[in-house]
Amino acid sequence: MISEKCYELGSRSSIIREIFSYGLKRKAEAGADKVYDFSLGNPSIPAPESVKKAILELMEQPPEEVHAYSPAPGDARVRGVIAESLNRRFEEDFTAENIFMTCGAAASLNICIKALGNPGDVFITFAPFFPEYRCWVEGIGAKLEVIPPHLPDFQIDLEALEKAVTPKTKGVIINSPNNPSGVVYTEEVLKGLTGILKKKSEAYGAPIYLITDEPYREIVYGNVTVPYLTKYYDNTLVCYSYSKSLSLPGERIGYIVIPGRLTEYKKISPAIAGAARVLGFVCAPVLFQQVAARCVEDTGDIEAYRGNRDLLLDGLTRLGYSCVPPQGAFYLFVKALEEDANAFCERAKKYDLLLVPSDDFGCPGYVRIAYCVAEKTIVNAMPAFEKLMEEYR
Repeated sequence: MISEKCYELGSRSSIIREIFSYGLKRKAEAGADKVYDFSLGNPSIPAPESVKKAILELMEQPPEEVHAYSPAPGDARVRGVIAESLNRRFEEDFTAENIFMTCGAAASLNICIKALGNPGDVFITFAPFFPEYRCWVEGIGAKLEVIPPHLPDFQIDLEALEKAVTPKTKGVIINSPNNPSGVVYTEEVLKGLTGILKKKSEAYGAPIYLITDEPYREIVYGNVTVPYLTKYYDNTLVCYSYSKSLSLPGERIGYIVIPGRLTEYKKISPAIAGAARVLGFVCAPVLFQQVAARCVEDTGDIEAYRGNRDLLLDGLTRLGYSCVPPQGAFYLFVKALEEDANAFCERAKKYDLLLVPSDDFGCPGYVRIAYCVAEKTIVNAMPAFEKLMEEYR
């Protein structure tokens, strides 16, 4: 017999990917400019010029320096450059030994969950959340417990968290700026969260680990800041990706920060390596490890995303839609015009509006709209959003 669990996962892709695939088919039928595809978090903003420059320069290097294997944790020089950048920006004291290069944030999260968890353990996350968390947690025989959001601000419900943490809780997964809401958790809320984890860890005599999912860290608007969680809680693992900040989702490059002050650091660090080994990650792409080192603090044009956000938020609000104001990332979380968000998204397809229903994000009744698209897509989609609203009126 084959693995029924893997069959189930492979025969039904994520709702995001299903809608994206439908969009490709529909664009072939109607024309790409007639379909308003807001499904996938695929950055439309080009990578900064420094990325192209780095690639071209690296291609002139001896092939064994850019195409051969690196050690499993990654190139030591690259890891050192990343550690120095984090130290400079967040007043930390990391070294190359605290950085493990990965194939993006998905790999980072999967590795951390596998390294920390055992069958029967519980991981907690907060709705709305990226649906793949469930796949990765359940893949090791653990359980994902989802805490509903604190409304209307979509911050963390600290009272619910305190009740949810038990001796079976191995870790808590947070994502800020959040996909899909665009909300950034405040320093006050994060201090409350880490305070609860410290208290519960002491009460149970075992550490509860905080896993922070950070691919959107640099994509924030105005004076919003994203607190760096290792400064607030020793037992924090940081999962980072350059997919969004450098517009390189297809190149699969990121890292895990494994602070030396973690409880059981001397066991967790090799467990991270062991989890990567079991999952088949021989090493992160070596060419793009080198690119990351050369572009470590560069970003794409964040102002372009801010412009898209404002255009979409203002336009939909004017039409009467209720939206969660995003402070970061590039998603707008919008209240569906009926209780069933899936039915609402199906109706939106009549106008070639491709939106993602929120059920798999653990927060029914909303839709996610990815605004990392061309500005003209937003402008041209507004009449379709208006027709959809008129249908419900």
